[in-house]
Amino acid sequence: MRTSCAEYRLSRRQLLAASGATILGMHVSDLLALEGTSHASQAEHVVLFWNGGGMSHIDTWDPKPGRPTAGEFQPINTSVPGIQISEIFPQFAKQMHHVALIRSIAGTQGAHARATYNLQTSYLPAGNLNHPGVGSVVVSEKENHSDLPAYISISGMARSASYLGQQCEAYYVPQPGVKDPYLAFPEGIAQVRGDKRLETLREFNQKFAARKLDQRLEATETSIQDAVRLMRSPALEAFDLSKAPAKALERYGDTPFGRGALLAKRLIEKNVRFVQVNRGGFDTHSNNFTALENHGAAMDPALASLVEDLADMGKLEKTLIVMISEFGRTPKVNENAGRDHWPGVFSCMMAGGGIRGGQVIGTSDKDGAYPDQRPVQVADLHASICHALGIDHSKEVMTPLQRPMKLVDNGEPVKELFG
Repeated sequence: MRTSCAEYRLSRRQLLAASGATILGMHVSDLLALEGTSHASQAEHVVLFWNGGGMSHIDTWDPKPGRPTAGEFQPINTSVPGIQISEIFPQFAKQMHHVALIRSIAGTQGAHARATYNLQTSYLPAGNLNHPGVGSVVVSEKENHSDLPAYISISGMARSASYLGQQCEAYYVPQPGVKDPYLAFPEGIAQVRGDKRLETLREFNQKFAARKLDQRLEATETSIQDAVRLMRSPALEAFDLSKAPAKALERYGDTPFGRGALLAKRLIEKNVRFVQVNRGGFDTHSNNFTALENHGAAMDPALASLVEDLADMGKLEKTLIVMISEFGRTPKVNENAGRDHWPGVFSCMMAGGGIRGGQVIGTSDKDGAYPDQRPVQVADLHASICHALGIDHSKEVMTPLQRPMKLVDNGEPVKELFG
């Protein structure tokens, strides 16, 4: 069968791309491939809420009213017509015009350890290579403009910085609002005496390091220097929640999560680059609805207050807020009124940092089992975080064994977030 000559016509775009023409030293084909990817980064800070255990997407961001999988919670309207979320978030629903929901994350890992690794690094576990978490990636690429550590993890440990080095490790705050006893000299040790001890320690370490070639010594010295700098910084008062406005803790909630969110705001005000707030208890194989109701009671006022306060301060445009978990929960409710592990599809909440609020990206199917429209891969979330901050997610760094590793394991930014 003969083919019409019209089918062989080339547009000017196709002709330029095929001809190998160049503009300012770049092939036109390369320029055309970049079309629509340009974005002036707006984010300077990130607040990542990590919900460990696997938070139910159906009972939070992706309700399924009228379906057998719906569960006990009703959907409620938000500040954006047509977007509904679970009734456990009544205050946060009023901030939806600042928020983008991704309801079509296509996970692949159903075991906690592997899924957590994947969601926090963009990579899958691979032998003896330990990949750094997203917070370490961000602070490795963005200069620290604060007297405080660039990366702070609250109410839980963050992933290791691995081959990115000690300077990209997170400073750990076990209990927000509780003074860190290690950031002051022990009782009975005066300032002059304590400073003398630190100077003696520095001299001993320098002499020892001169005789030993070990990268661990450099990492140790970095940790000590960071601790001393923090101990002496006036910015340290950001950790003291008693210095916050009188009604702040009442609004955020006097709970570990509320104090963590309030501390995150105070740290952003001090130009901390990346804050991770950790909350566990989402592995709800039984009593899912009671657990989620309790989670909502703590999370709802804190999230709503954080977004509202940052917006009022003019800081939300520069602060990317992300809430994610390692996977979702089964659409089917089991015999123990629980939901089991479900990586097939789950959701992510994002706000601020140049994100276009008031939208839902992607959909799950009618029962919340699998992506329906616009599937989003795990690595796409990491690429999007990098994109918001102006970081090239495809950049390669060298490990100590001289193995090139990308900052993000492939993936592409979710362009709808920014357009």
